[in-house]
Amino acid sequence: MKVVFFQRRRLREHYSIEGYFEVVRMLLPSHVRSVIAEATYESRGFWRRLYNLLESVTRQGDVNHIVGDIHYVSYLLRKNRTVLTVHDCGFEERASFIRRNLIKWLWIKFPVARVAMVTTVSEFTRTRVIAHARCDARKVRVVHTCISPTFKASPRAFRHDRPLILQVGTRPNKNLERVAQALQGIPCELHIIGELSRAQIAGLGNVKYRNSVHLSERSLFDAYVEADLVVFASTYEGFGMPIVEAHSVGRPVVTSRTASMPEVAGDAACLVDPFDIESIRDGILRVINDEDYRGGLIRRGYENAKRFDPGEIATKYLRLYEEISGAAVCVE
Repeated sequence: MKVVFFQRRRLREHYSIEGYFEVVRMLLPSHVRSVIAEATYESRGFWRRLYNLLESVTRQGDVNHIVGDIHYVSYLLRKNRTVLTVHDCGFEERASFIRRNLIKWLWIKFPVARVAMVTTVSEFTRTRVIAHARCDARKVRVVHTCISPTFKASPRAFRHDRPLILQVGTRPNKNLERVAQALQGIPCELHIIGELSRAQIAGLGNVKYRNSVHLSERSLFDAYVEADLVVFASTYEGFGMPIVEAHSVGRPVVTSRTASMPEVAGDAACLVDPFDIESIRDGILRVINDEDYRGGLIRRGYENAKRFDPGEIATKYLRLYEEISGAAVCVE
């Protein structure tokens, strides 16, 4: 069985979506021949996207799997042989009504109608896809994102006097501005992963920080190992991989009680209101000052990470591929 993974063009050293599916492919059995169909052009502008769409027609396999971002290539693929993975419905946060609806139709509604099956990385995203696409709920299944084997347990003593706090991501939904305000006056150092704008740097105020960009997976793991605490008070996430990465390494997590984050974190994180600076601050201080609470989060975090085992995730995709392949044979 030939499974073709349609993915966006890689422009930087590490893309999380492609990295996750690389792990899945490694764990598929030998009778599955995995082929990567990387888009020739970055998904920007009409003509580049049109080229990517037309190119996809000639690259199909027994099963086609669009792994994210370039949903539009589904328009011309064989419907009964195609699976689409939707990672989030982040367009919901866009201010422009016209842009929100344009993306909804072109990236969700049309693509969902043009494939045999849809997978989402969380139940939260599943409910949003069903609501936007108005499709049969049975067509959309949850297959969580798996954790890379790189992220292994690495216990270390917690530095109470001046903890190193890790913040992964700098896009608007990552909520860095409120996190920085919450940290004012707390003796700590903030390690920020992602490119910072001038406004974000100014908003950090007196918070001591360091900044890293374009990290490899191994370097990102090292950042978790060095950290004492992970803050991920995002306003919107389709999944929230830093939660699971922190749990796998053995770091306590402060995250949001909104969107997919409670689902991903389970009972293994301190949940806060991401729109309330005092709530974020109280959560961070509780983890720093309450040793028993912090230890419980770490222990439950290790258990929670098992839900995202790569082997189990690969098995779920294998069953889906076999289902699609078998159904396609019956139809043809």
